[in-house]
Amino acid sequence: MTFFETLVALLAVAILLLQITRRMHLPYPGILAAAGVGVAMLPGAPTIPIDPPTALALFIAPVLIDAAYDFPLGAARRLMLPLVFYAIIAVVATALVVVVIGTQMVGLPLAVAFTLGAIVAPPDAAAATAVLSSMPVARKADTLLKGESLFNDATALLIFGAALTIQARGTLDGATALQIGFAAPGGILFGIVFGYLVSRMRPMTENTVGGTLLQFVYAFATWLIAEHLHLSAVLATVASAMTIAVLSTVEDSPRMRVHSFAVWTTIVFLLNVVAFLLMGLQARRILSAMSAERLVQAGGFAAIIILAVILTRLVMAFLLHAFLSYRYRKRNEPAPFSNGETFLLGWAGMRGLVTLATAFALPADFPERDLVVLTAFAVVLATLVIQGATLAPFIHFLKLNREKEATTELETARHALAEAALKRLDQEKSPEADSLRTLWRQHCLAPTDEHVRASLETRRQLTITAVLAQRRELEELRDTDKIGPTQYLELQEDLDWKQLSVEADGERRITET
Repeated sequence: MTFFETLVALLAVAILLLQITRRMHLPYPGILAAAGVGVAMLPGAPTIPIDPPTALALFIAPVLIDAAYDFPLGAARRLMLPLVFYAIIAVVATALVVVVIGTQMVGLPLAVAFTLGAIVAPPDAAAATAVLSSMPVARKADTLLKGESLFNDATALLIFGAALTIQARGTLDGATALQIGFAAPGGILFGIVFGYLVSRMRPMTENTVGGTLLQFVYAFATWLIAEHLHLSAVLATVASAMTIAVLSTVEDSPRMRVHSFAVWTTIVFLLNVVAFLLMGLQARRILSAMSAERLVQAGGFAAIIILAVILTRLVMAFLLHAFLSYRYRKRNEPAPFSNGETFLLGWAGMRGLVTLATAFALPADFPERDLVVLTAFAVVLATLVIQGATLAPFIHFLKLNREKEATTELETARHALAEAALKRLDQEKSPEADSLRTLWRQHCLAPTDEHVRASLETRRQLTITAVLAQRRELEELRDTDKIGPTQYLELQEDLDWKQLSVEADGERRITET
């Protein structure tokens, strides 16, 4: 099988398996990991080399841009202490635990052990949010998981880069220390400047395919330029995306926003699929090259590392909880996270795409590379299967599901938006404005008035019925050659927007599963 044939096979299997994850509330990366291993074990599956520096830019940059652009800065300020703790202290602590185990158990060189620690230390929020999207929990816990994943990658990759540099040079000299120390602040500064420049270019490409391509070009360019300047590529990428988000305005094109959302969701999902396939293929090569005795030793080492990263994450979560509880108790305020939410934050530390990509990025001649890559893949697979499969049951058991609160929050926000529309329309005096005011008042009253809610539901159903009639007529016009293909697509899009504007919430979402 060629790489293309293997990729198509994995995508076909993944699509089928993802339907299972949606119904069982399992994180889809765990299913992809299993599928990647299965496809890799098929007879004739290819061995595909990948350039190590390319792996990080290809797999991580788009994911970071996608997450950072939508992350609220206000939430980051409110959760600054937990974010710093999980993104820096917890990652460093996990890496140090792995270093101790690696050096004491199998005698790994210090730089190699630090490299392995950096690879397996950062959790990936994508696995957890795949479950949390269908089972809402407290907003602060959800936000913390997503925010942590933006910045813990920077911590891990700074350790990773430093360990590789020290391994290559054989020592930590003054120039290397200065380069490592400047990488983080320099990356943030570069990201802000580059993001500002890109935001100035965006209006020229609005509502064009080139505008969407520009988003990918700038995502990869940010990473690659930062790498060449020996800056933190992660922090540069995150800072650039947040800068562009801050500089965006309410006048930005909604058409471009909808199109970009659909494209980025698909691309990020595809990158996950390809990453798990490539890691599965690498795991097969490593397993076939190791002797039986070496495999037993590697398996035992990987099992200890898996247990260590899971327990360290839980311990760190409850250490933070104890500190916050003490701090808030002195002020006679309740702790920001309950015991159950603290356990959820600790148990949601599944490893994923970042761990895979950094394992790819190891040079081919890196000492003990096979052991490091195999351990990294074992950590990803085990945490996704063990923690991912039990996350939803724990949410139920600990009674952390906040679906009703999420629905109430959505209704409250809609009421606020309707009030904003009414306030603006109050300045207009015309029959058309009166008609719109009547509609928006109904939206304001809908959450509390059953009669008004029933009226809006009837209007929604009638609108959908009318749009479907228009669709049938449009198809007839095309079939009888009374309208050209370009005009057909324009009218079809008009009808799509009309129908989407009145669809139920679940019908308007594009989800990963």
